[in-house]
Amino acid sequence: MLRGRSLPPKSASITCCGAAANGINTHYRTIAGQLCECQPDGISQGDTPTSGCDNSHMPHSTSTRRPTTLAIWLIIAGVVGWWAAFSLTMEKFHLLENPGSKAACDFSVLVQCGENLNSPQGSVFGFPNPIIGLAAWIAPIVVGVAILAGARFAKWFWWLFELGMLFAIGFVIWLISQSIFVIHTLCPWCMVTWSVVIPTFYAVTLYILRSGLLPAPTSIRRAARALTPWIVLMTILSYALIALLAQLELGVFF
Repeated sequence: MLRGRSLPPKSASITCCGAAANGINTHYRTIAGQLCECQPDGISQGDTPTSGCDNSHMPHSTSTRRPTTLAIWLIIAGVVGWWAAFSLTMEKFHLLENPGSKAACDFSVLVQCGENLNSPQGSVFGFPNPIIGLAAWIAPIVVGVAILAGARFAKWFWWLFELGMLFAIGFVIWLISQSIFVIHTLCPWCMVTWSVVIPTFYAVTLYILRSGLLPAPTSIRRAARALTPWIVLMTILSYALIALLAQLELGVFF
C-alpha cells in the first residue's frame, strides 16, 4: 500500500496524474516494466518519463531494475583481478625466497614484474601491494553474486562501494604513472589489474549515477544513461592512452 492505494500490477498501463472519469487523479503508471509515481505536473499517457516522475520515496525494488549485466561483470572482473593479485603475491614469495632470481613474468628489461615488486612503489603501505588485491577483489565478486541472487543494497552500501572504486582507480592511475615514468617498466600482472579496474570503475560509477543512488542533478543522471552504452569504447580509449604514454616514454611497442 502507498498513500492509501494498492499498487497496480507491473503489466498495467494507467494514465499518470491524469484526471479519471470520476475526477480522481491516478498517481501510478508502469512504463517499460518500471512502476513510477508522478507529481501533479507529471506526464500524460503516451509520454516518456523524462519529467514529473518522482520515485525517490518509492521502494528500491520498484524504482530500479536489478543490474544483472553489472553483476556478471563484477564477478568476472573480481575473479580476473584476484588471480592477478594472487600471481603477483606468489612471484613476491619467490623473489623473497630466492634473492637475485628473476620472476616468471620477467620477459624483458621493459616488460617485467620483478622491478615493480621490489620497488618502494610496490609496497606503498609497508606490505606488498598484491595483498591489497587479494582482499579487495573479493568485494566485487560477493556483490555480483549477491545481486544475481536477488539482493538489494541500501544507498549507503553503494556509496561505500563507490568510495572503494574511487580509491581503486586513483591508486591504479598513480601506479601507472609510477610504472611508466619512474620505474620505467610494465608489469604484466599489474597491467591485467589495470585492465579490469578501469571498466569496473566506469560501470559502477555510471550505474550509481543513472539510478539515483547518489544525489546528482538530472543532467548528470541523463549523461550517465547516455554514456553507459559507451563503456566499452571508453575503456578501449583508456587502454590506448596508457599504450601511447608507454610508447612515448619507454618505446615498448616499436
